[in-house]
Parts: sequence; C-alpha cells; structure tokens
Amino acid sequence: MELLAGSYEQVLFGFTVHPDPEANGGHEKWTSVADFTHHTHTASLSAVAVNSRFVVTGSKDETIHIYDMKKKIDHGALVHHNGTITCLKFYGNRHLISGAEDGLICVWDVKKWECLKSVKAHKGHVTFLSIHPSGKLALSVGTDKTLRTWNLVEGRSAFIKNIKRNAHIVEWSPSGEKYVVVILNKIDVYQLHTASVSGTITNGKRVSSVTFLSDSILAVAGDEEVVRFFDCESLMCLCEFKAHEHRVKDMISVEILEHRVLVTASSDGFIKVWKLKQNKDVPPSLLCGVNTQARLTCLGVWLDRRANTKESLPPPAEPSPVSEEQAQISKKESAAVVQAEAASRPDPQTRGLGSDSKKPARGRSLGSNKKRKVVEMLEKKKGKKKKI
Repeated sequence: MELLAGSYEQVLFGFTVHPDPEANGGHEKWTSVADFTHHTHTASLSAVAVNSRFVVTGSKDETIHIYDMKKKIDHGALVHHNGTITCLKFYGNRHLISGAEDGLICVWDVKKWECLKSVKAHKGHVTFLSIHPSGKLALSVGTDKTLRTWNLVEGRSAFIKNIKRNAHIVEWSPSGEKYVVVILNKIDVYQLHTASVSGTITNGKRVSSVTFLSDSILAVAGDEEVVRFFDCESLMCLCEFKAHEHRVKDMISVEILEHRVLVTASSDGFIKVWKLKQNKDVPPSLLCGVNTQARLTCLGVWLDRRANTKESLPPPAEPSPVSEEQAQISKKESAAVVQAEAASRPDPQTRGLGSDSKKPARGRSLGSNKKRKVVEMLEKKKGKKKKI
C-alpha cells in the first residue's frame, strides 16, 4: 500500500507501508518507507486521485500532473482549466473527471490524455464531485448553491437541486443507496430512491473530510484534531478519538490484506494508518504514522493490484458504448430521483459528460521535450536507434 499526500509546499509525498512481521508483544505495527517525492507544481496541491496505474494531482497552479506509479516517473501534465483544480475522480481505468474553480467539469481519456468533453457544470466554482459505485451516475456541488446529478451512461445532466447554502463535499455510500452533502458543520443524509434528506448530522466544527466505513457508518473529520464515527440511521455519534495534533485535512477508508484501515492526513505533517475495529463504538488502534514535515492538504492511497488487495468501495464500472438495455437501466435508476425532484428543473443547456465529441479539446501535456531528450540520450548510450 502506498500512501500519497499533497502539501502546501507543492510536493507530493509517497510512502510504502506494510505489516511488520517482527512486531511482538500483542501490538500490531506497520512499517513505512519513504518511496518518492514529486515536485512539479508551482503552487500548493489541492486534490489527488489514483487508479490502478496513475496518480494525478491538482493544484492552485491550474494544472493536473500525472505520475506513473508502475515506472515511478513523471508522465506530464494537463492544462485546460482556468482556476484551482478542486476535485479529481477516476471513472474506471479509462476516464478521469476533473472539476475546478472555473465551473467546468472535464472528462479526460486516460489512454491518450486528451479532454473529451468540457462542461460548464456550475455558475460558480465546482467544489466537489462523487461518482456512484455503479459508474452510471455522478453528483457535483458548487458555489452556486446547487447539487447536480449527472447521468454518465447517457451523457447528460439528470437534474439540478437548489440547496440553501454552498456545499463543499458530496459523497456516495458504498452501496450507492444514499449520499451525504456537507455544508459547513452540517451533514445532510439523502436517500437515493426519494432524493430527500432523511436526517442531518451535526459536527462540532466545519467538516473537512468524510468517508464511509460501511453503508451506514460515516467517519467525519473537521477543523480539529478529532475524528468521529456517526451512524447515518440514528444520526448518533458512536465514538470519537484524537487522531492528530492539528486539524485533519483528509481521510480515506480502504481494505488491504484482510485489514480494514482508515488513513488520515493532517496539517501537522503526519499521515496515520488506523486499524478499524469490528465494533465501530470502539476507537481504532494506530498501526503507523509517517511524518512528512510538511503542511498536508490532500490524501490518496494507491493499492498494487498484484498484491491481492481491494478497495473498500466497489470500483466504478468501466465505461462502454451505451446499449439500449443499459440506457433503460440508467433511466430506471435516475427516474425515482427525477420524480422526487419534480420541482427541480433540468438545465437544457448543460452538455453531456459521457459522449465523446467529434473534435475533443486536447489537454496540453507539459514536459514532453524533456522526456524525449532523456530517452534519446539513453538510446545513444545503448548504441541503438529508436523512433520516438
């Protein structure tokens, strides 16, 4: 398992962690080893996303940088947005979806690294987006006080819901039957089949990150040192524990080697791995902590698929050409949402997310000349001639 953390210092840190076979005394401990640092941005990092091979980072410098985890090399950068990159999500292993302060949501082809579609999704900033576990729907929130649902199969906007205040986080549950929308220190729990709020969780301070530990248990971190576990049904706090010395910036829940773990990152510079108990009323135990000596802003976890690991959330389905059967399934999935939101008007001017345009806008890749020179130098040393 590779822990990845972006920082205000413009650096992406990578640490490999694994169980310590020599741990004794009944206390399980994990060992961490510094793997790499990636310094390509010219401003602080704001978002991290991973798939089976690549790590992508977004920054206030308005660029998305790509890092190849298999080869451990820089893979270039994507330049399309005009504004801070606020959110990055992989859609299977073939597409990347990005959102930024320019109000755009862009769909990128991971093979060619070109922009297939650029949509003006929000009138203000795009603050967060989340993809349904099935890969058929997505949610986004922005500073225009709207929650928008996207039909990824048909490639269009499904509906727009007006909310009272600007939301900054939206997240699907593992089953996709519910989702949460975060506004300051309030967390509204929505049911998919009704598209209505079933309850509201109140945190002590402004919420900075949430992650589902199960379909009903939500881990919540705010602008404080404490992490709390809430039951989405009873809306009660099950337990809380001090995770860091300063505020927790980001969290991710994953399952690796039969361990269910929670990874947290803080502005105190530490990345910590916690072993979750089966009973969520009991605080987790610390497996390991890594001090980056930097002010951390965002977090990612890369799992080597060859190591027999799996993510806690089901991976989104691979995008494929839309058949009539798929379209009907997607319509049924979103029908309940749309009917429940009859008062919400779809935006007829919003362009689709899923369909490829005939003339895709290419994302400009940086650093290709430098790579070419390195390759040519290596080939000359080997005495070979290779067409690049």
